Amino acid sequence: MTDAASTATRPGRPAISGVVGRLPEVLMIWVPLLLSAAHLVSFSIWTIWISFTPSTLVPVTGWVGLRNYNAVLASRNWQIAFDNLLLFGVAFVLLSLITGLLLAILLDQRIRGENVLRSIFLYPLAVSFVVTGTVWSWLLNPGIGIEKLVHDLGWTSFKFDWLVDRDMAIWTIVIAAIWQSSGFAMALFLAGLRSVDSEIIKAAQIDGAGPIRIYRRVILPTLWPITITVVVVQLQFAISAFDLVRALTNGGPGIATQLPALVVYDLMFQRSQLGRGAAAAVLMLLILLAVLLPYAAWRYVQRRQAGHA
Repeated sequence: MTDAASTATRPGRPAISGVVGRLPEVLMIWVPLLLSAAHLVSFSIWTIWISFTPSTLVPVTGWVGLRNYNAVLASRNWQIAFDNLLLFGVAFVLLSLITGLLLAILLDQRIRGENVLRSIFLYPLAVSFVVTGTVWSWLLNPGIGIEKLVHDLGWTSFKFDWLVDRDMAIWTIVIAAIWQSSGFAMALFLAGLRSVDSEIIKAAQIDGAGPIRIYRRVILPTLWPITITVVVVQLQFAISAFDLVRALTNGGPGIATQLPALVVYDLMFQRSQLGRGAAAAVLMLLILLAVLLPYAAWRYVQRRQAGHA
């Protein structure tokens, strides 16, 4: 009787041990993930609610409809910030994409010192955006940076005052952002280049294709999934850029380099207009969703097609 009972209970033991064995995985991965998701969703809902209230210094109840959104969209700060976002986003994404691709192609030639060069190109990723913005503000400052150095070398007519030029200041942010983020694009492109089937390249070489034609017709078309990923990640950074701009130009000269994140900061923490700041933050969220949702849909379709294949 005892043997029969013990035999009956044995099939459940592997299942119990399996659950216990996966407990560390659940605690280390899913618990922080769920807490982060709850934090993100709850504060997003709170911000959306605040954007429809007349809140100023502190949150208050009430309903003002779309008044805060209309005020933000009609403000000169937001209009300049949105125009700057379009210019900064397009220039930064395209130039960082091209720079990262060229660096990846360079390293793909199996040159000597590849490991050293790869570390140098990736180093900016280890630097915070505040440090990057501060250092570039020194370099681009006409009084202490590149312009002064060239003047001291004897070229007194040299002029490089983009940092204080209202029309060119936005390009200083583009330069600093490219320096910071091109290594990320390089790393992804290099991984894609190294994953191309060598048999395809050999077949193209047998057909008489030169290096440029091989890259243009064989290798680069296989990098489209990586290219889309890089574009989406870089766009996400461009839309939410704050600390780099704050450290480099602080939105100046005047408000010439304002970006949406600086508008949110200005409204919430400098003007004490919490409702309008929340409305600007929700508008930023909508811009982000306009980028991320199509990417998520594309990834879902890709996985479905791979599953059916």
